[in-house]
Amino acid sequence: MSRSAAADRTYTRFHDDRPSDEPVISAGMEEFDEILQQELATNEAASIAPHPPQPHPDLWEMNYHEAAIFLHEGENNEKFDSHPKNPEALPAYLMVHSSWYHGLDLAASIVLLALALVEPPAGPLFQLPIFVHGAIELVALTIIGIEQAMKFRWLGWKPFFKHKRTTIKGVALVTMVVEACVVLVRQSSHFRVTRAMRPIFLMDNHHCGGVRRFIRQIFQSLPPIVDMLGLLMVIVALYSLLAFFLFGLDPDDPYFRSLPDAFVNLFVLLTTANFPDVMMPAYARSRWNSIFFVSYLSIVLYLLMNLLLAVVYEAFTSIERDKFRKLLLHKREAVKRAFTLLAEPAADQPSVSLVRFAGLMKYFRPKKSFRDVLLTFKFLDGEGRGRVTLSELMDVYNAASLRWTCREPKQPWFAVSRSPARLLGKLSVRLFEFRHFETLVLVSISANVLLMAFRVVRTEDSERLEHSALSLVASWDTFLFATLFSVEAVVRCCALGASRYLASGWNCYDLAATVALWVAVMGVRARPQQLAFLVLARPLRLMRLFKVKKRFRDVFGTLLLLMPLMSSAALVMLLLYYFFAVVGMELFASFPMKNCCLNSTVEAYYRDKAEGGVGLYYLNSFSDLLSSGVVLFELTVVNNWHVTMEGYAVASKNAFSRLYFMTFYLVTMVVLTIVVASILGAFRFRIQYKEQTSKEEERRMLSVDVHLHWEELSAWLPHVPPTLFAEQIGLDIKAQGSTSFLGTRARTTEVLQKKMYKEDVARWLAEEHSAATPNSRLLSESWSNNPGRH
Repeated sequence: MSRSAAADRTYTRFHDDRPSDEPVISAGMEEFDEILQQELATNEAASIAPHPPQPHPDLWEMNYHEAAIFLHEGENNEKFDSHPKNPEALPAYLMVHSSWYHGLDLAASIVLLALALVEPPAGPLFQLPIFVHGAIELVALTIIGIEQAMKFRWLGWKPFFKHKRTTIKGVALVTMVVEACVVLVRQSSHFRVTRAMRPIFLMDNHHCGGVRRFIRQIFQSLPPIVDMLGLLMVIVALYSLLAFFLFGLDPDDPYFRSLPDAFVNLFVLLTTANFPDVMMPAYARSRWNSIFFVSYLSIVLYLLMNLLLAVVYEAFTSIERDKFRKLLLHKREAVKRAFTLLAEPAADQPSVSLVRFAGLMKYFRPKKSFRDVLLTFKFLDGEGRGRVTLSELMDVYNAASLRWTCREPKQPWFAVSRSPARLLGKLSVRLFEFRHFETLVLVSISANVLLMAFRVVRTEDSERLEHSALSLVASWDTFLFATLFSVEAVVRCCALGASRYLASGWNCYDLAATVALWVAVMGVRARPQQLAFLVLARPLRLMRLFKVKKRFRDVFGTLLLLMPLMSSAALVMLLLYYFFAVVGMELFASFPMKNCCLNSTVEAYYRDKAEGGVGLYYLNSFSDLLSSGVVLFELTVVNNWHVTMEGYAVASKNAFSRLYFMTFYLVTMVVLTIVVASILGAFRFRIQYKEQTSKEEERRMLSVDVHLHWEELSAWLPHVPPTLFAEQIGLDIKAQGSTSFLGTRARTTEVLQKKMYKEDVARWLAEEHSAATPNSRLLSESWSNNPGRH
């Protein structure tokens, strides 16, 4: 950064005039900020005589902030070319990257998507006047446009237009602003297929990073997918040509009268939606014609489609490894850049002191207390020098994710309670520690399920709905098991304490299932007919039985690992639905579908029910966003999807309308194939991890022990009165004594990948070290020649 006097004044004015833009500092850090400043001033004064001059404290504050920005960019996998280049660019950068603006941008993006519910075509229940939804659209686009303007301010025009996602977003923004203005001026809507581009704004939001990564994986997986789809289409085309010459002359066969008809019907046959209907006319002519359809399905469905899954799985696995490598090296580069802003010259090598590290954490993890900052610093300071080197700071992301708890044994919650509560606590502990306690719980769950199954079998078809519901949920045995489950929850909670009890996901699930059971009991007794669906609450505790078997534990563990990916995939599917729904509304909303397909192969499906119609398919319309979503889901399931496609082809009198439906099928097939490949990869990954990792190894991966000594604290903070250790830092440590803390981290995919890719990581780091050695040498030399960067 350039550190001119004008820039310094600009940065100072920013902090003075815009206090709301600074990250919120936690109470512990705020209380200790003055102590850090005193330590900083003392260190600066002590360094005047024997050492080169140090930067001004205000410039150190700038260094802390910039270093934290580097770490955030590494954590969020943001390119460093978007880093603010000078203090003048910092206000715009901080505004766009603030949590409140992320939320505002997210709200504006969601509002833009929701406008499709009230814009024409829309149902009468939701439709709004044009000036209302037009004004709302302009306001939402303005909020999004502010972010683009702020980006342009700190990036400049060249980096701004080099960033592809930002450029696409800018083009879409300008297009939609112009269209919204045209709609407001004309007071009427027009063909606005560009509304389908609105998901771009949501995908670019800070909170949708997982969605962007999933979409990036889709594009990275496309080359092998396109190759396989090309081979697939060639086979379909060859069989279409053969089918046309084999069956096209048969007047009783409506499926192969032309080459386009043959291709479309064999494409549909790829999904088995029209089988065996498409085969029967040819089969009626000769039984030997079945060989054509059997061979076609065997090749394209059972061979090529499964081969496509294998190719996608291999590509996905390779992409996952490469993505982990790039993120790992990107984070390390971010740490290097942050280190150059924080390091001070030392006798052996540049390093970061506790004061500098705490200044960094004030902006990088502002909600951490100073106690946690001390423990994080101690964890990183593996050599016990009181300073952190570059190689040690490389682990700052893992260290910052640790949650610290005191190792000292705590008294149970009931130790200081009155006699009844203390008696309840002691009794709960004895019951909880009873060796057959878990067995009794599992037996009660099994008995509950068996008795419910017995009642279901005895239920007569002629019984009224309310009687069946009362028998299943509001019977004496339901009261008994609900009481037993409640007692179990009370025993666990009293024995473990509320915080430890709620820290377990299984305990939370059991508690929710027990509460749901009581709600079902009371609700069904009050309104048995309206609330009969609450019978589902009784067998919910059955899930606890699956935890007993190792295979199901692996499944549940895989589901937890896949939860972020699955949520991203679900959101991508919803955005795809939105895109195709808007396009479908613009193309097909004007076509009435009832009795639309006279003298066609799908006539019976669209005929009015009063006239003998059998399918009610005329209800599948693109008249509004919600109805379009239902149609697209039916197409995703692919059962009779060709009926919908043929219906709109006949109604629109345009054979090319089939391309819309065929494209939707191919796109959803690609996305769902990648989802299946990710599930297979995650399950295989977890199984391999379990086979190669013992319980003790996993404990060491997910937890660390840190011991703090009185002498260390006194050396790190010599000007802090010892009484402050307990009062303000939260460290109850005696003179000349020590205390122990346990740091734990969640079992995330990244943690498991570090274990599974251990050999690859060592190779990557060796390659990085060999490539970076000259730069590292220059960095070390620069500190001896220029100790004060700013």
